[in-house]
Amino acid sequence: MIRTNETIEEFLAQHSAHVEEAVRRAAAAEIMPRFRQLAEDEVDQKSGPHDLVTDADRLAEKYLTEALGALLPGSVVVGEEAVHADPVTYEAVRGDAPVWIVDPVDGTRQFVHGDDGFCTLVALAQRGVLLASWTYAPARGQLATAVRGQGARLDGERLRCGAPVPGRDLQVATSHPDYTTEEQKRALLGLRTDGIAPRPCGSAGLEYLAVARGELDATAFSWEAAWDHAAGILLVEEAGGAHLTRAGEPFRITGGNVLPFTAARDAATARRVAGLLSDGV
Repeated sequence: MIRTNETIEEFLAQHSAHVEEAVRRAAAAEIMPRFRQLAEDEVDQKSGPHDLVTDADRLAEKYLTEALGALLPGSVVVGEEAVHADPVTYEAVRGDAPVWIVDPVDGTRQFVHGDDGFCTLVALAQRGVLLASWTYAPARGQLATAVRGQGARLDGERLRCGAPVPGRDLQVATSHPDYTTEEQKRALLGLRTDGIAPRPCGSAGLEYLAVARGELDATAFSWEAAWDHAAGILLVEEAGGAHLTRAGEPFRITGGNVLPFTAARDAATARRVAGLLSDGV
């Protein structure tokens, strides 16, 4: 089992390319052959019509669980579909062992509808600290990576969030209303103000990538499932961005956050958006 950050850093230096290969192979074997080819019996609902799961989700997660566990003995995998089947497995995010946090198809709704706005998300964390992440959009041929303290990259090129254009409305991607409580809806209404241009979010992973690329100013999300946020939070951090909850604290992948929270291109934007979310309640 990995016991020190130094050993994990050595693992990443030696095996990051192997993780990337596993992510690419999972998509090539289980996701892309089903893209725009899904049969009706390959799609199911979980909590409702906007919460879908497909054979691609299940099989890609199985592939990654086996591959990532083999790469790092002693690690555990927390995958969206495994947690849906057994919620207790989510507790590993808060444990001492290195944990792979996996969303096999982030943006399943888009995937089902034949839209290329989906991705595979993998993050490596330990004791609540994000160490590395991989965001792969196979239909777009894009792979973004981040390693704590070493920056973020898209297809090998360094990513930098930059700062919003002064005087221009902030472009903010927000949670779908189906995934918000009444209190969170009120908080999000705080963004309905001058200088803010909110819009519904798509794939969370790709929205984080848009922030890291400086194409989107901020997000405002109202749920805290680690598989949706872990990879993107580190990507934004390493590209120079910041994240804050409505309580003004950094978002924690271990949970217990005051929601909604924001990830933004810079600290000033994060404070502005978090303040508006707090004012809305």
